[in-house]
Amino acid sequence: MATDWTFNGTWPYEPKWFESADGRMHYVDEGPRSGKPVVMAHGNPTWAYLYRNFIGPVSAAGYRAIVPDHLGFGRSDKPDQPELYTIQRHADRFEALLESLDLQDATVVCQDWGGPISLNWATRHPDRVRSLFILNTFAHRPPTEVKLPLPLQLFRTRGVGEAMVKGLHMFVRMVLFRAGVVHRERMTADVKKAYLSPHRTYKSRTPILVFPREIPAGPEGGVSDLNAAIERGLRDNFRDKPVKLMWAMKDIAFTPEMVDNLWLRTFPDAEVIRIDDAGHYLQEDAHERIVPELVDFLGR
Repeated sequence: MATDWTFNGTWPYEPKWFESADGRMHYVDEGPRSGKPVVMAHGNPTWAYLYRNFIGPVSAAGYRAIVPDHLGFGRSDKPDQPELYTIQRHADRFEALLESLDLQDATVVCQDWGGPISLNWATRHPDRVRSLFILNTFAHRPPTEVKLPLPLQLFRTRGVGEAMVKGLHMFVRMVLFRAGVVHRERMTADVKKAYLSPHRTYKSRTPILVFPREIPAGPEGGVSDLNAAIERGLRDNFRDKPVKLMWAMKDIAFTPEMVDNLWLRTFPDAEVIRIDDAGHYLQEDAHERIVPELVDFLGR
């Protein structure tokens, strides 16, 4: 049976498509073409649906809301090829999609893996980006060895990770629906269906598994090097541009200390709002707090 991608009216947006070198990518593009672009980037294991409560208010305020699905997520193609889902490959495709739209004066909104993926584009094309609105994410070389929560350690273990993530769909069921949110009552039947539907089969869950295996174990490695380049680009090109952080304080992955120890060292003058009762997927827990702040930020 074909999937109803509106999920009982909670996702009413017309799909757009971009043919990347690795497969077709889905995105939504809502609001006036003349409006300043607001690019929103998701992480794992979500898709553009994560920003469903943002798109309407942003476009109603006169901005152009652009929300892509990374390859392997949402409505985008899901080839069963792990090598396609490295952070560098995600970043390259994201850049190609946005460059095809020839955006100017954009604001980037990012969370989780959407941080390095979208900020790579921003730092490579700073002339296209006017401001950054940063939710719980990272774009720094880890200064020391990274201590991962037990579930992530298990996901990274060969065989065990395949059974948990691809077999039992535990990244969605355990992390997204439970550990990653504070207000679990917001995970309604429609919302759960929206997050479960894109990955119905074992093979389609390959991209979900690759993300935790891409987490840097320490200062060395490809993702650490990519993040170091992004951080240099942020320091060099964005310290004189508007930057705002909204940070969920109950995030199991990106801790409150990251604000002071990483982000405020990159952006000493950034405005920070800390949200006490929100978890990692703060777009679910606190959209009613975040969206008005975003619209206000865009209008300054």
